[in-house]
Amino acid sequence: MAQFMTLANGYTIPIIGFGTWKATEEQNEKIITKAIDAGYRYFDTASFYGTETYVGKAIAKSEQKREDFFIASKIWKDQLGYEETKKAFAGTLKALETEYLDMYLIHWPLPTPTMPENEWKQLNIDTWRAMEELYEEGKIRAIGVSNFLPHHLNNLLENCKIKPMINQLELHVGYMQHATVQYCREQGVIPQAWSPIGRGKVLTQPLIVELAKKYEVSSAKICLKYLLQQDIMIIPKASTPERMQENLLGFETFTITQEDMWKINTLPQMGWSGEHPDYERVFI
Repeated sequence: MAQFMTLANGYTIPIIGFGTWKATEEQNEKIITKAIDAGYRYFDTASFYGTETYVGKAIAKSEQKREDFFIASKIWKDQLGYEETKKAFAGTLKALETEYLDMYLIHWPLPTPTMPENEWKQLNIDTWRAMEELYEEGKIRAIGVSNFLPHHLNNLLENCKIKPMINQLELHVGYMQHATVQYCREQGVIPQAWSPIGRGKVLTQPLIVELAKKYEVSSAKICLKYLLQQDIMIIPKASTPERMQENLLGFETFTITQEDMWKINTLPQMGWSGEHPDYERVFI
């Protein structure tokens, strides 16, 4: 199985990264260091996560060179805008103790679901212009978005010099956002999955449990392999070395059959986080 994917600009990115949302409850770099020891070299963080500092410290203390790592971060809803983006990016570099980012994403397309369409569209255009400039200056190796649906992406595509290279979405068994994934593929934007394992109901769903027994792997492994077989990059998170390695290694040892992929594809919706860029959060 390929370990990397190539972005539109030719830059390569590991297909599996380590998600740092709520990953440092001990308020230090301990979990990040464990992930480095487990073999992770791609770390996904964000200004909103509060984990940039811990990622930076763990990498600085490791025996690896900075260029051995792929570091991605995101600009939060309340930091959008041309000048605000430049300021937020400078803060991210300082927190991560690095001179450049491998990838920078717009975290959400709308600051609030009630913002008028003309306002959020212009805000995204201004934010993207700042990101394009940072990219052209060599301070960012790749730029993209997160949680953008087709109408959000289209706004950028109609007004940008450089197309988004990645769209990071909530994608997992039971919540595949097929319309958005298809649109991304049509536009040459690579889909990437956050929350790739979903939530409790996904792992205990009878078909997933049955397939885990059939392929002699865990339910989580089935969920991750399901995405990888569709050329969707994944950013799982874990707190123990055992889970970290399970989410990173061994995917080449089995292949889910086409018939089983169809069965998974047609499962009813489940495991949704309740997050949607155009609507208020739903607490499930």
